[in-house]
Amino acid sequence: MTMDTRTAQALIRFGLGRRGTEPLPADPEAWLSGQLDGPDPADFAGAPSATDGLMAWVRDSRDPVADRKQSRVAEILATERRLQLGNLLTTQAPFRERLVLFWANHFTVSIARPETHPVMGAYVREAIRPHVTGRFVDMVLAVMRHPGMQLYLDNWLSMGPHSTLGKLSGNGLNENLGRECLELHTVSPAAGYHQADVIALATLLTGWTIDFNLSQQPQPPRFVFFEPMHEPGPKTLMGRQFPPGEAGGIEALRFLGTHPAAYRFIATKLVRHFVADDPPAADVARVSAVLEGTQGDLRLAALELLALPGAWRPLTKFRSAQDHVIAALRALDLPPGQGADPVPVMEALGQPWWTQPQPNGWPDTAGDWAAVVGLLARAEWAHDLAGRAGALDPAEVAQAALGPLLRPQTRARMAAAGSRREALTLLLTAPEFMRR
Repeated sequence: MTMDTRTAQALIRFGLGRRGTEPLPADPEAWLSGQLDGPDPADFAGAPSATDGLMAWVRDSRDPVADRKQSRVAEILATERRLQLGNLLTTQAPFRERLVLFWANHFTVSIARPETHPVMGAYVREAIRPHVTGRFVDMVLAVMRHPGMQLYLDNWLSMGPHSTLGKLSGNGLNENLGRECLELHTVSPAAGYHQADVIALATLLTGWTIDFNLSQQPQPPRFVFFEPMHEPGPKTLMGRQFPPGEAGGIEALRFLGTHPAAYRFIATKLVRHFVADDPPAADVARVSAVLEGTQGDLRLAALELLALPGAWRPLTKFRSAQDHVIAALRALDLPPGQGADPVPVMEALGQPWWTQPQPNGWPDTAGDWAAVVGLLARAEWAHDLAGRAGALDPAEVAQAALGPLLRPQTRARMAAAGSRREALTLLLTAPEFMRR
């Protein structure tokens, strides 16, 4: 079966790049939409839960090892990286995985904070994956209550100034989660909220914490609502009053997660990620309308992306370092142990796995990834990877990976190359391979 342009666009724009010579979909749109039906096909059997990670953290603190790289938490993090990246390299549902990556970046939790190491993989599996084809508000609630986000933005230590524990300890309010929830996760500054609203949401989320008190309760460490840390009394957020207690926080998050401004914000980000750095206003309006009309159905929003005219125009998005590494490894589809370990490679290329430097996540435009220094680093890595490819035929790899998107100039340069390694390097650094 010959790859046509629409199939190539489906594999690259909405997927992770073709894996070797895997079978081509007969109907690219149906192939993409079908990935959003049914349960998540990714298999992480035996992967540690957030509870497992928190228990490992507790045990490490009680019984530290001489080398932190050999600690229980370090072992969990290494296992999670291997599982998650291995899944990306072999998945047969790459569109669904792209959505997981998108939403995990939208709701950034980063191992730049050591506290998140024991629960990072569990956060993606437990708070993000179950909701990529569900309702946006349900993902908001899952994220805000997950130990990963609680630890990352320090909400588990936040106390209402007038709460029982706040008055006794002198510890106070931490605004991080309230601020980022408004600014980065839901309504965005376009909603016109004020600093008072940040404080109101932060106080609504006081008492949302992690219980480590293993000596007094039989349950393992977990997320809980702890009343003595909660700021008493009703709070006013963006002109609406919410009651005290855990119910008030849930009600506030449901308000924010179904707000028209939140739908416009995430529609803009979705279109920017999948269609163009400068999202066409008409495309954003269409995705936003689907979200508003379906109470935030993310599956239908993803399907609407496939229906946008811009979704099938020539590839213009510049691949981030992680995108490029995953696409190259999938294209060569080398046997286990022969390909490069993605973790150190991504770090060397400036986008270490799960290590976003700020809560706003990795950037998503060409200007952020097309710097000369970064391109030189990619070329050096591509040359190293090409040296591992053995007897692979560069022309066959190029045709399988890009099909009709392979430019005549690239094909000619590859044909004139002095070696297979040089030809593969030219492919992996070609402009058309750098784009999605």
